[in-house]
Amino acid sequence: MSTSHSTTRWLSALSLAGAALAVHAADVTIAYQTTVEPAKVAQADGAYEKASGASIDWRKFESGAEVITAVASGDVQIGYVGSSPLAAAASRSLPVQTFLIAAQIGSAEALVVRNGAGIAKPADLVGKKIAVPFVSTTHYSLLAALKHWKIDPAKVQIVNLRPSEITAAWQRGDIDAAYVWDPALGKAKENGKVLVSSTDVAKWGAPTFDAWIVRKDFAEKNPRFVEQFARVTLKAYADYAANPKAFAAKAGNAEKIARVTGSKPEEVAGLLAGNRYPLAGEQAKLLADATTKALTDTSAFLKEQGKVDALQPSYAEYVSNRYAKAALK
Repeated sequence: MSTSHSTTRWLSALSLAGAALAVHAADVTIAYQTTVEPAKVAQADGAYEKASGASIDWRKFESGAEVITAVASGDVQIGYVGSSPLAAAASRSLPVQTFLIAAQIGSAEALVVRNGAGIAKPADLVGKKIAVPFVSTTHYSLLAALKHWKIDPAKVQIVNLRPSEITAAWQRGDIDAAYVWDPALGKAKENGKVLVSSTDVAKWGAPTFDAWIVRKDFAEKNPRFVEQFARVTLKAYADYAANPKAFAAKAGNAEKIARVTGSKPEEVAGLLAGNRYPLAGEQAKLLADATTKALTDTSAFLKEQGKVDALQPSYAEYVSNRYAKAALK
């Protein structure tokens, strides 16, 4: 073999290896949270790896704010976040795009008040200690609820705790109420009652949602991977929508979701029903004006509350329906 042929073959092999690294992204790191949703079954089954051929490092985070920090640093390429931390990230010009609406939040997030805390109505929250993960969807919903009730947030003791810390503080009796999601929500309900859920807050004009976001640089280099990720996720949503009761009752599904999220298997069916999961046909429309408007409105509210310093002239560049459209093909 001549030197030129050897060199050509070596360069070709090197090029193919580089392409494999770019496309398969053997070190793709995905941040997920404990939200109970249909695609957790696909995660447990390794469906994302099978569809993409990639090796995925799934990392569990307790809040969207933590996910945003990891994505911003480059440690995570794809992450699951709520609309409030997403709006805050976009307002800070972080290089991310929303490529799927994971869930339109309803009763899966709620403000629970402790039995014996003396809270029977919203006005009783004044002077009480309420725990919430800051810059999360529940933080946004709590502030929106207080505004709806005409309660000055300064007259309530709002403390910043992660879900696991909320559970520990609740068990110690250190807090009077908490606005959170499962599994911390379920544990709080054991000796507390729901004062309001995000279903109610949405009706008051402050809807929240969860989304999958991707670093722009990763998406540009690995569009096929993002498309496959969207396709697997949306298939899970379609399977659930076809027959929610059967999906939850199917052997293994509840156990798989519980294992990934830390929830109780017997509670999975009810938790799945607490949110709405947009199907492929809806995603392209949602990932346009509707999501851009939601981010714009959420960011404006966060600035009003002093949670972000400035607003973007437009939030359109932080939303893309390209991958949802590709998943339909």
